[in-house]
Amino acid sequence: MEPTPLPSHIHYELLLQLLERKTASAVGHQPLLQDQVQELIVTLRKALAQQKQLEESLQRANQSIDYCWSLNYPRP
Repeated sequence: MEPTPLPSHIHYELLLQLLERKTASAVGHQPLLQDQVQELIVTLRKALAQQKQLEESLQRANQSIDYCWSLNYPRP
């Protein structure tokens, strides 16, 4: 059985760092924009947690995981 492709965790981490370090400060003191940025951060954290749950399920099912960096990466 072929490995299950999943995004590499670094994709989530890079997005979270960008949002927390740059975007949040760029929106300044605009409450609506701050709320939207915080919602996005929470959503990304939830997505990463859900992916980790899926990874655990795949491991219990003895299915290997292929962490992908790009859709364009050539497959062997």
